[in-house]
Amino acid sequence: MRILLIEDQKKMSAFLEKGLGEAGYEIEIATDGDAGLALTLTRRFDLLLVDVMLPKKDGWTVVEEARAAGVRTPILFLTARDSVPDRVKGLELGGDDYLVKPFAFTELLARVRSLLRRPAASPEHLRVDDLELDLRRNQASRGGAPLHLTAKEFLLLAHLVRAGGEVVSREEVAGHVWGIDFRTSTNVLDVMVRRLRAKVDDPYPKKLIHTVRGAGYVLKGN
Repeated sequence: MRILLIEDQKKMSAFLEKGLGEAGYEIEIATDGDAGLALTLTRRFDLLLVDVMLPKKDGWTVVEEARAAGVRTPILFLTARDSVPDRVKGLELGGDDYLVKPFAFTELLARVRSLLRRPAASPEHLRVDDLELDLRRNQASRGGAPLHLTAKEFLLLAHLVRAGGEVVSREEVAGHVWGIDFRTSTNVLDVMVRRLRAKVDDPYPKKLIHTVRGAGYVLKGN
């Protein structure tokens, strides 16, 4: 399980990284709001731990913008602000839980485990950079302009977006799009990726879909 900790206090970060690491979790740390939001939007995590008082962009804003972009990862706020209005605000902005500093590590660990046990909601909208997908309508757009994709092209694009910036193998792509043990040596997959790039990337200076030689494909924004 991968956890993103957005926390600017070095002692707190080191404490949580050590404790959660020993509990079996993989931890990545961002020390300001801008960096935390960028990681949230471009990588896949199972849980976000977000401090409220952050440099550059506060935790409220990070969570609000992440939710607006379609991120549905569970979020636990960590903060010294313990007033009822602050707690309500955190939950209304999209937080799933709220833990006041100072806290016992055992309580944090219990809340982390509880949030990770919750079934993940399937978002109806996905976004990477200026690329947007409406999963309910099977519609995609880039920079506000509609992309006219076939059903399989949309399925492939959505799978790459859901990967959260991680490489997806040719075998995984083939199995997801065709639903069979597809022979990845065939050029049908290459043709589909080429057609998808022609619609998603070719008209734009910034390219989102990349081939990782010998590994597969990855879709990355900023």
